[in-house]
Amino acid sequence: MRRMKYIPILLLLLFTLRLNAQQLFVGTNYHPHDDKNIEKWKSDIQLMKNAGFRVVRMGHLAWDSYEPSEGNFDFKWFDTVMDLMDKAGIKVILDIAIRPAPIWLQHKIPSINVTDASGNRLYPNHRYMEDIGDPEYQKYAVRYTDVLSKRYGHHPALLAFGIDNESGDGPISYSEQARLRFIEWLKQKYKTIAQLNIAWAGQRWSRKINEFDEVGLPASGNISGPPERVLDFRRFESDEINKFLLKVIDKVNANAPKAFVNTNAWYYSDKRYFDYSKIAYSGKMTREGCGFYPGNSLVNNYGLMDASFGIARIQFESTNPFWCTEFTTMTAVPNSIRKSAYATLMYGNQMVCGWTWQSMHGGEEQYLEGMMDWDGGVNRKYDEYKQIASEFKKIERFFPYKVKADVGLAFSFPSQIASSAFPERHDAQLAECFNVFFRKNIDTRVVEITKSPLNYKLLVIPGVTVMDTVTARKIREFIYNGGTVIMTANSAVTNETGQVFSATHPGLLSDVFGIRVSGYEETENFNEISPKNFKNKDIEVGFGSKNIKTESARFDVIHPQGAKVLGSITSLDKNYPVITTNKYGKGTAIYLGLPAKSALIDPLIDSLTDSLSLKQGPEVPEGVMARFIDSKHILYLNLTGKPQTIDPKHASKSILFDKDYAGSFSLAPYEPEFIELR
Repeated sequence: MRRMKYIPILLLLLFTLRLNAQQLFVGTNYHPHDDKNIEKWKSDIQLMKNAGFRVVRMGHLAWDSYEPSEGNFDFKWFDTVMDLMDKAGIKVILDIAIRPAPIWLQHKIPSINVTDASGNRLYPNHRYMEDIGDPEYQKYAVRYTDVLSKRYGHHPALLAFGIDNESGDGPISYSEQARLRFIEWLKQKYKTIAQLNIAWAGQRWSRKINEFDEVGLPASGNISGPPERVLDFRRFESDEINKFLLKVIDKVNANAPKAFVNTNAWYYSDKRYFDYSKIAYSGKMTREGCGFYPGNSLVNNYGLMDASFGIARIQFESTNPFWCTEFTTMTAVPNSIRKSAYATLMYGNQMVCGWTWQSMHGGEEQYLEGMMDWDGGVNRKYDEYKQIASEFKKIERFFPYKVKADVGLAFSFPSQIASSAFPERHDAQLAECFNVFFRKNIDTRVVEITKSPLNYKLLVIPGVTVMDTVTARKIREFIYNGGTVIMTANSAVTNETGQVFSATHPGLLSDVFGIRVSGYEETENFNEISPKNFKNKDIEVGFGSKNIKTESARFDVIHPQGAKVLGSITSLDKNYPVITTNKYGKGTAIYLGLPAKSALIDPLIDSLTDSLSLKQGPEVPEGVMARFIDSKHILYLNLTGKPQTIDPKHASKSILFDKDYAGSFSLAPYEPEFIELR
């Protein structure tokens, strides 16, 4: 009788544990507004359910499907879709499609339309052709957000609201309205014309501004303005995007406080690249997300690294699970989707949501192929997603993985804009560093230095061109208190207004690194006097006992002033110091006078890994991804086309394939394995 007393408590505990159990979501992007046929909806949803799908993403790019004309909302059809999804046990990410704006809105308020740098107002022939900063546009977009989030915020099928889509995409508007808003932004920042002229070097080439109304936009046709003005304009544009998105997020959180907030955060599109770190560090985006597009190859891993870098540069230091709300289909080689899906688990991903369900019939992506063929039959990609869903269900209780990083990789939005003057832009250097750690199975975090607590052993600063006083102070303190920093060429070149430091380089930090960078040289020109007959951008660096061949368009001219030389260029007329190290306080400041290149970053990291006790993944052959998910469970993924021998040093059990291993085992080409150590 006494034991019976505890049964309800145990059942409640088990129920609670089940509710709190982790899930891995596999699903698809679905566009029911393309064909409002309830029988088709039912058939599609049954196929999704048969595949084990748990989530669909709907609603994006479809504002006028819910509001076909001003104030005329049509939700009846979508109520049915939501109810059908709920009945099938499939959760919904409902995108709040604030872009593109409906044609009726762009017709009603012409100022919404994008104006190009030549002053031509553009008809919205393509998606994302609206001036995001336009107050009237924002009023209608927030109103639409309010209505949609109130309608579905408490629907049982709802998992999350998606906030916009690919916010960095679409052309920047150079309208008169944008110019006037830019002037107001400048007044808030600089207060006086005198301060503006100092920041913009108004004395140069007779470009002095006499009153704020004389301020123009930093592009006229195909002519760009001075770097300082371009930098401020891009900061202004970035601030407008961030403030607008936060308005939308706040409205959703007010109306649906229990819903997750997510987005497909392609902020780094070349068209409208903006500083997403402000949202990432706000804590208001409860599930960061992106489209994961590694290309269609099974064999080539460069696309996989690039797409994984996309996760890292959106996630920043958030400890929440990540969601790949779009995932490749198209003509991806069989098993390449599955391979990519397992790779994302090692970067904290919790969702694989295929783009797209139906092969497109019309519009901008009408030749894009999904899981269902043009005539409605499912294809091999449906089967592959079905396999992923089945396998993820076996292992999901151990996921999502929590990234355990000792290494921070510094991102700087103003440096991305300012580095356009260099052969290697900031984010290209950042990606190169990420790839080195990817191949080494070492966790990293992309960090924005001014916003980060910098709780790392190693901080890599790849081409952070703009060095403001806050960033410099935090770097200085990080090193002084015992941290190690690697800084690469093109770093600390300009101050926060975008003007080249007139003091010793690297600006604000030369004493920390114990060097003076007096300028740079062009490698191709210097190779005219190479005793080794090197050509073009080829260069050789002596580091340790190795002579390492790489290439670089430029190299810094470094004069050690207390720093020790670790490596020199050995292929030119004389040896040029190119890698230095300097003790500062309790820490170490390392300078690499070339842009980040794997050939040099790789051995440099090897030389630091043991001394810094950097956390590493399990010991595996080259070309195998691996992570300790916890102390007893290891995830492996073979990225190569040959079998690899894995030795976990223990007997183990495959949770994925339900088999036992006495010791080492063979991992087939492009295959995953998830084991429990005995």
